[in-house]
Amino acid sequence: MMRGRRILAGSLASLLLLSAALPILIATFDWNLLRPALNAQVSAALDRPFAINGELAVVWRREPEVDGWRGLLPWPHVQASDLSLGNPDWAKGSQLVSFRRVEFRLAPLPLLLRRLVIPRIELSAPMASLERLADGRNNWTLDAGKGREPASWTLELGEVVFDQGRISLSDPRLKAHLELQLEPLGKPIPFAEIVGQKAAQMVAKQGQAQDYAFAWRVKGRYQGQALSGSGKVGGLLALQDASKPLPLQADIRVGATHIVLVGTLSDPRNLGAFDLRLRLSGSNMAQLYPLTGMALPETGSYATDGHLSAQLRAPGGALFRYQQFNGRVGASDIHGSLTYVASQPRPKLSGTLTSEQLLFADLAPLIGADSNAAKKARGARSQQPVGKLLPVEKFHTERWRAMDADVQFTGKRIVRSEQLPFSDLHAHVLIDDGVLSLVPLSLGVAGGTLDATVRLNGRAEPLRGQAQLSARHFKLKQLLPDFTPLQTSLGEINGEANLAGTGNSVAELLGSANGEMLLLVNDGTISRRLMEIAGLNLGSYLVTQLFGDREVRINCAMANLQLQDGVARSRLFVLDSETALIHIAGTANFRSERLDLTLSPDSKGMRLFSLRSPLYVRGTFKQPQAGVKVGPLLARGAGVVLLGATVAPVAGLLGMVAPGSARENQCALLLRQFQQFQPPRPQRKVNRL
Repeated sequence: MMRGRRILAGSLASLLLLSAALPILIATFDWNLLRPALNAQVSAALDRPFAINGELAVVWRREPEVDGWRGLLPWPHVQASDLSLGNPDWAKGSQLVSFRRVEFRLAPLPLLLRRLVIPRIELSAPMASLERLADGRNNWTLDAGKGREPASWTLELGEVVFDQGRISLSDPRLKAHLELQLEPLGKPIPFAEIVGQKAAQMVAKQGQAQDYAFAWRVKGRYQGQALSGSGKVGGLLALQDASKPLPLQADIRVGATHIVLVGTLSDPRNLGAFDLRLRLSGSNMAQLYPLTGMALPETGSYATDGHLSAQLRAPGGALFRYQQFNGRVGASDIHGSLTYVASQPRPKLSGTLTSEQLLFADLAPLIGADSNAAKKARGARSQQPVGKLLPVEKFHTERWRAMDADVQFTGKRIVRSEQLPFSDLHAHVLIDDGVLSLVPLSLGVAGGTLDATVRLNGRAEPLRGQAQLSARHFKLKQLLPDFTPLQTSLGEINGEANLAGTGNSVAELLGSANGEMLLLVNDGTISRRLMEIAGLNLGSYLVTQLFGDREVRINCAMANLQLQDGVARSRLFVLDSETALIHIAGTANFRSERLDLTLSPDSKGMRLFSLRSPLYVRGTFKQPQAGVKVGPLLARGAGVVLLGATVAPVAGLLGMVAPGSARENQCALLLRQFQQFQPPRPQRKVNRL
């Protein structure tokens, strides 16, 4: 019995001695002795070289923030210096990340349940070099545990605090090489102080935003363009708590594009959503394609300001909304809301845009019809050749295949000049798997309307295009409101066109076009001064040759032109004035941009020499040349005989005659004469013995 008591007493004494010695041993243990084994274990687990090159220490102390009996337990506070994690063999650099010093504390009780709970970790001078190859491999994806059983330990990380840090990124896929620097602000800045009290209150409905804690700067290249920027960001506080939005502020320039934003990122650990005020400006909206993947049109300089929100984990793909934005494109205002969904198989852009006053010049870049100076200013890739009039700039059909679209655009007032306002424009733009359609395109002009449907198939190579146009009731007196003789005119312009062609620019499409064009003008006035007002120097010359310098009433002008392989031929092209009936024959070649026209006048009343001599128009569209043909004079009535020999179907032209005039429409009268005209039969020659 006594022996058993002595053994028990000895065991208790040994246990008490061990209990007293263990804290002393732990407190005085040189943890640096474990560094080689620890480095080897972590390197094997991550399949990367890992090293603690400096001191390793563990200090045990109680946590004053923990209440109850748990507060009696000491927590290990780990301190390590000069840490590094290496790169895979294929990477250019030797290190993925490095730290001058790392400090964190570890909750002891969760260790029993294989949970690593780190409420706070402090990083000193963090540096990261991120690399991704063209084949998709990157150095930040770790192969930890590859080929092994899943780890049974879990990590729960709370607040991350660091001082000055640097991150570099090299990514040939994005054509990017960036250097990012972060440093703590001297004093945290409240979110409301940057965004305003109203915006802060709206954010508070989703959760109280943090203060701004860090400043950042970035420079380098992105998508081959120079990039620089700066801003502020909140601390990486409570990453586990999605209810604490992370504040962001940025001012970034990428090439000619300027991006200014301020707002919050919700659920920052999972990149759940963001809510930002965005100001966007640049020299050409098309330059946003490599930055955003959105196929926007060629434009002049632009600037917008609106509300950008996103649900990055929406079921149908990341959802972006740019709402209630206002801005300008060139000298035109623009307003609206757009939605972009990163859906499959293609993302889609939809929304509505309006402009209260749209300058005609700001529409020119949409078809490449702006000047070379304007193209250079907005960074366009192609320039218009000096001798070409039709736009040669290529359509970006590869972008049409990268995105679908459904956008409604309304221009309430379009201005070519103060004297010639277009009333309105409406276009419904659709892009579906590389096919761009304008259905409809409607433009108000001089009291009338121009309606069109356009379809461009970008899936075909070369592009195939179709267009149907209808011009109705253009009032002559509204086309030139400052030209007094036209103000008493009741005349109108009507026209139709149905064209199809192939090519990757406006010039190529028209240069291969097939179809028909009809034009009808009734009850107008023409003079040299009118041509000068319209800017038609060639017309001024021809009018002078035909009519002199005086004003002449036009009863009717009509044209039926047939296009084949880009060459327009006149089936019927006449101008009936009070002094002459003029027939125009020949061709206009849209491929070579050359003219070959003959104007054959047949005078009424006095036979003026100029009215009995044919005129010619030759040369290019951009530099046409005109003159008097050398040869025998026209006999009286020769123009009418020529008309009768070449009359084309006139039913389409009759359908465009404007009814309702007090006197009979002169175009209708002339067309009926053409229908009834029978050219004289040649007399048979009788041979006499």
